[in-house]
Amino acid sequence: MYISFTNTPKQADTETQGKKRRPGRRTVSSTVVTLGIVSMLTDISSESVSAILPLYITGFLGMSTIAFGFLDGFYQGISALVRIAGGYTSDRLDQPKWVAFTGYALAAVARVGLLFASGFGALTAVITADRIGKGIRTAPRDAVITASSRPANLGAAFGVHRTLDNIGAAIGPLLAFFILLLIPDGYGTIFVASLGFAVVGVTILGLFVPNVRSRSRGSLSEPKPKFDWSSITSGPMRRVLAASGILGLLTIGDGFIYLVLQARGDFAAQWFPLMYVGTNIAFLAFAIPLGRLADRVGRARVFVYGHVGLLGAYIAAIVPMADIAATILCLALLGAFYAATDGVLAALAAQLTPPEARGTGIAAAQTVVALSRFVSAAGFGIYWFLVGREVAMITVAALLLVAVPVVAWLLRAHLAAPRGAVESADAEQSP
Repeated sequence: MYISFTNTPKQADTETQGKKRRPGRRTVSSTVVTLGIVSMLTDISSESVSAILPLYITGFLGMSTIAFGFLDGFYQGISALVRIAGGYTSDRLDQPKWVAFTGYALAAVARVGLLFASGFGALTAVITADRIGKGIRTAPRDAVITASSRPANLGAAFGVHRTLDNIGAAIGPLLAFFILLLIPDGYGTIFVASLGFAVVGVTILGLFVPNVRSRSRGSLSEPKPKFDWSSITSGPMRRVLAASGILGLLTIGDGFIYLVLQARGDFAAQWFPLMYVGTNIAFLAFAIPLGRLADRVGRARVFVYGHVGLLGAYIAAIVPMADIAATILCLALLGAFYAATDGVLAALAAQLTPPEARGTGIAAAQTVVALSRFVSAAGFGIYWFLVGREVAMITVAALLLVAVPVVAWLLRAHLAAPRGAVESADAEQSP
């Protein structure tokens, strides 16, 4: 893989037009890289907070697991309220960069609220504003990535973006860890640092990311066709949405898994903020390889069977083994799960929707995931409170074991490499 510092790969000059591109080489545009840097800074901001949120809520503020479940559910799912609206607005205005900018800016402003929020209601309001910003920005940003990439390279492009994104997701918890190491109960310092990184990310987006559009320049002056929702709610996308919802209902928040590991012994308890780092290091290792694998063998296949990694993480968290081994194995499996599902689902949705509805299609899939994970987190928090952590984890693991083959059957028509992508890749590699 190599990275191009132009938004679209240029034609070869007269000396190299006749040369055959080496098989396997892929171009990732500068727009994807710059967006990755924006996401990296934003994730340093957000993950430095989310890494300490379970301890901050249950330890420092003294709230129950039910309260944490609802707050974590809001963190996971409140963005669903505006994801489709963000994608739809991006498609209608054909201004994906500026719609995404609005979302990034709102999330940055929400960071100010963290400096003053200490009760359940205030935290709910701040988290709501932050996640609404995430909901607005995600689909337009992914639409820019799609418009800046070749169809056959889409999984790899999302893999590169998610890799940069998760470098930030690894740095954020490290930052939080060292702040708390130097300043016990230094949550306010973490919140100030979070705000600073968010502001820098928004500034880079506004100044350096081009407004790459989905429609061709010639079609911008033409009347915009009426949007047909059937392109999202019927056909192959309907099965993808159903599959995403089923699997999302069985995806509990990472914070719960980390709390289970913490309860096993001193190792996870001592290094709690760094568990987010371990997950994201694993993500970094798997994101690009699994993105390229999805381009080759089928995005639906990698998305579905990536949930086997999540199942393995659930099992590793509860089976009797050495605490350090359980923690490392669990974090590695979680990272592989996110690498196989996060960007891959966006690439799959982009593949199955027309260009004029691309932002809405991506947003629809992400909305279903966010809503289902909100229900999952809130429900799991209550279930844990009622039956205990081990029974709760065993139950959700058993349900996921059943769900994966069911969803594989549901998406059986898509568990292969898309013919168009294969043909496009062959065309790129031909002289």
